[in-house]
Amino acid sequence: MGTDTTPPQLFFLLVVVLFHCIACFSDAGDTISVGQSLSVDDTRISKGSKFELGFFTGPASKIFLGSCHKNFDVKDIVWVANRENPLSDPSSLSLQLLDDGNLVLLESSSETPFWSTNLMYTLPNSTEAVILDDGNFVLRDGSNPSTIFWESFDHPTNVWLPGAKLGIDKITGKAKQFVSWKSSEDPAPGMYSFGLDPSGSSQFILQWNRSQVYWSTGVGNEKSFSLAPDMVINDLNFSFVSDEKESYLTYSVRNNSSRFMFVLEPSGQIQLLTWSDGPWNWTETWSRPESLSEVYALCGKFGVYQENFSNNPCACLEGFERLPTEDNVQDDWSGGCVRKSPLQCENGTHANGKKDWFLKIPNVRLPINPKAYPAANAKRCEFACMNGCSCPAYAHDSSGCMIWEGGLLNLQQLSDGRETGQDIYLRLAADERQSTKRNRWKVWLVAVLVPATGLISLCLCIYFSRKGKLKVQGGEVQEKATSIDILLFDFNTELSGMNDASYSEDNVRRIGTKDVELPLFSYESVSAATNNFSTENKLGRGGFGPVYKGELLNGEEIAMKMLSKRSGQGLEEFRNEATLIAKLQHRNLVRLLGCCIEHDEKILIYEYMPNKSLDFYLFDADPIKKKMLDWGTRMRIIEGVAQGLLYLHQYSRLRIIHRDLKPSNILLDGEMNPKISDFGMARIVGDNATHADTNRIVGTYGYMAPEYAMEGRYSIKSDVFSFGVLLLEIVSGKKNKGFNSNESFGLLIYAWELWREDRSLELMDLTIGYPPSTSEMLRFINIGLLCVQEKPADRPTMSDVVSMISNQHTPLPVPKQPAFTIGGGSSTDTNSTTSSAENCSINDVTVSIMEAR
Repeated sequence: MGTDTTPPQLFFLLVVVLFHCIACFSDAGDTISVGQSLSVDDTRISKGSKFELGFFTGPASKIFLGSCHKNFDVKDIVWVANRENPLSDPSSLSLQLLDDGNLVLLESSSETPFWSTNLMYTLPNSTEAVILDDGNFVLRDGSNPSTIFWESFDHPTNVWLPGAKLGIDKITGKAKQFVSWKSSEDPAPGMYSFGLDPSGSSQFILQWNRSQVYWSTGVGNEKSFSLAPDMVINDLNFSFVSDEKESYLTYSVRNNSSRFMFVLEPSGQIQLLTWSDGPWNWTETWSRPESLSEVYALCGKFGVYQENFSNNPCACLEGFERLPTEDNVQDDWSGGCVRKSPLQCENGTHANGKKDWFLKIPNVRLPINPKAYPAANAKRCEFACMNGCSCPAYAHDSSGCMIWEGGLLNLQQLSDGRETGQDIYLRLAADERQSTKRNRWKVWLVAVLVPATGLISLCLCIYFSRKGKLKVQGGEVQEKATSIDILLFDFNTELSGMNDASYSEDNVRRIGTKDVELPLFSYESVSAATNNFSTENKLGRGGFGPVYKGELLNGEEIAMKMLSKRSGQGLEEFRNEATLIAKLQHRNLVRLLGCCIEHDEKILIYEYMPNKSLDFYLFDADPIKKKMLDWGTRMRIIEGVAQGLLYLHQYSRLRIIHRDLKPSNILLDGEMNPKISDFGMARIVGDNATHADTNRIVGTYGYMAPEYAMEGRYSIKSDVFSFGVLLLEIVSGKKNKGFNSNESFGLLIYAWELWREDRSLELMDLTIGYPPSTSEMLRFINIGLLCVQEKPADRPTMSDVVSMISNQHTPLPVPKQPAFTIGGGSSTDTNSTTSSAENCSINDVTVSIMEAR
C-alpha cells in the first residue's frame, strides 16, 4: 500500500506514544508556560525524572492525558485528566496553557475543551504548569513557586500518592476521593470509590455506585490513624487533620528511596503497592477487602460471584447472557447480564399458554435488600413473585418469604461444604425451560457414556501395556513400564541426570528406531498442569495443534504443544521434532523438556517463553509493542539467531537445516533473548553433504530460498537466505510478505533499490527512533542483502555471517542482486493448493501451518 493512500488518522495513530514506557529523545523539561502547548508525541518529565506527563491510549483508540511513574509499567498511571471525556483525533489534539492561566485540552475540530482547569479568575502571566517529583501536576506562579492555583492532587482518579490529601473541603463541600477505573484498560470512572465518610465521622469507606458501603476503616483520630487495625507499615506515616476548612488523611514515606502508592482496583479492592527493585515490579503489600467475595456487586446485575473460579469469578445466571460493553473489555462486568428471552408479565402466561417458571439455585448468599412478604408457605411466596412484573426471584425459609425487585445484585454461589447458604428461585421465560430440559438430557447422556468410555479405555490400556507396544499411524512408539508425574518434576535438576547410569530407563521415551532420551510424562499429570487443558491456559493454535500453558507445583511454567487430530502434520513431524531437538543444547534454541504419548494423544513439553514470539512485537502497529524492540534488543536478536543457526549447521552433533526460519518461529524469553523453535520441518544432512533434494516442499513463502521453492533443493544456504529475510525485517520493522511502496513491490526489492541509490538508511524502522550507530545499521543491511543473493554459492555461510557481525571493522563484500521472491504467508506442500491462511503466531510457542501431504 502506497504512503499516499494512507489515511492521516492511521499515520498519527502510529505515533501516539504511551508516555509511561518510553524515553524522550529531547529534553522537554517539566514545565508548560503561557502560550505553550503539549502535543500528542511530547511529554513533560519532573526534575528528578520520577514522574512523566503525556498522552496515552485506552480501548478503542481513545486518547487520555495523564501522569505516571516514569519508565514504569502500564499499571503505573497515577492520574488522568479527561477520564470522562476522551479524545479521538491525535492529529489535532493538544494541551494548552492560555493567556488567562487556564489549562485546556482541545481538538482543533471542536471549539469546546474536552477538559479544563476551569478557574474562574485570571492568573498572572508568570503562571506555569509543572509536573513535580511527588507526582502532583500543578498550576503555580512561576515567580513565586509556593503559590499554587490548581493541583491534580485536588482531583484524584484511582491512585493515592504520598503527600496527597484524601478527605472533604468543608468550605466548598467537595470530596477528595478516588474512583476506580471502569476496567484494567479503561480509565473512565468505575463503580467503586474510596473517601471520607460524608456523614461526618472520621472513618474512610469503600462504596459501590457512591451509595452502598461494603468496607470501612473504623473511626480514627488526629494522633493515630491507620487504614485497618492490623495494618503495620513501618515505612509510612499517616496523619489525619480536621479543622474549620477541611478534614483529610494524608501519608508520607520515611525512606525517600522507597516507593508506595494506594490503588483502587476495578475489582473494588483498595491495595497498597510497594515497588520492588529485585523483581522490578509492584508488590501488593496490603489490600481490603481481603477477599473479592466481600466486594459489593462485583459481577453486576444478574451476575453471580463464584468463589472457586479465581481467574474469572463472575458468570451470568442461567437464562442470562453478559451485556456487551462498549469496548468489549473482558474484566468490565459493570453492565452485568441481561435475559436471553423476555418474560411475559401478563398473568405470568405466554400467548401460547406456557408460563414463566422458577429455577432453583441452591446454596447461595442471597442478594441484599429483599422485601418481606407475608406468605405462609413457599407456594404462596412463588405466587406473590409471579404476579409482580418487576420480581425476578424469591426465597422462602423458616423466617418467611423474601422477594426482590429489579436487577439482582451481589448474588454469590458458595462452595459446597465451606459455608451454608440458602436456595433462591430465579424467574425465567418458558423458552428457557425447554433449553434446560435439553441440557439435562445431555447431562444424563454424558453420565452414561463417560463411565462406559472410561471402562473401554481402561481395558485397552491394560491390553496395550501387556502387549508392550502401540501402533500409531504406521510408526511404532515403544511403550515403557512407567511414566512420570510432571507436577512433581524438577526440570532444572532432574534433566541434568538424564545421561547418568542411575537414571531409570523406564522414564525414557524411545520413538521409532531412534533413541530419544526424554522424560515420559503421564497424561493425567499433564492435564492437571494445564487445568484440564482449559481455555484460560490456551496460548494459541498453530498448524501442529493447540498450545497450552502449564504450571508445576514448584511454580515453574511450561508450554505444551499438542498434536491435533485434524492437523496437517502427523506422527512424522512429531517424531522429527522430538528426535532432533532432544539432541540439541544451545542457549538460542528452544529447550524440549519431555513428551507425553497416552490416550491417543501426542504432546511435546517445552520451556515457557513469557515474551511470546518476535512477530508479536515486530509487526504490530502499536508503538508500545514496537518500542519493546529497541535497537539494542534487535541487534541482540539478530546475533542470537545467527549463533543458533551456526550451531545447527556446524557445531551440533548433527548438521541440521531448519527449513522454516521466520519471525513467528523466534521465541523470546523473559530477557528478550531469541530462541529458534519449531523443528517439525527440519532435516538432517551429512557432514560432507552440500545439499539435498525433496519432492515435498514445506516452509513459508517469502522466507524460502528460490532454489528450494522452485526445484526442491535445500542446503544450509537455504537457511542463510531465510536469515537474510529475517534480518531485513528486523531492521525495517516490515513484513517481506505483501510489502509494497510507491517505488517497489517486495521488501527485498525495496532494500536492494535503496542500497543501489545509497539510501539504505531509509529502510530503518524509525518508529523506535534512531539507532546508536547508523554505520552499524548499514552493516546489518549489507549482511542481509548478502544472505538473500539469488545463487546459493554467492551467499555466505552462517560462520561467515557471525564473523561479519562480530568484526565490525572488517570490510564487507558488495552484494549482488537478490532473489525477488513473492508469495503467500502460509506453509504449504507442492502437491497441495497454497493456503491463504496467515502464519499463526501464538503467545509462546509458534507452529507453522502446513497443508496435508
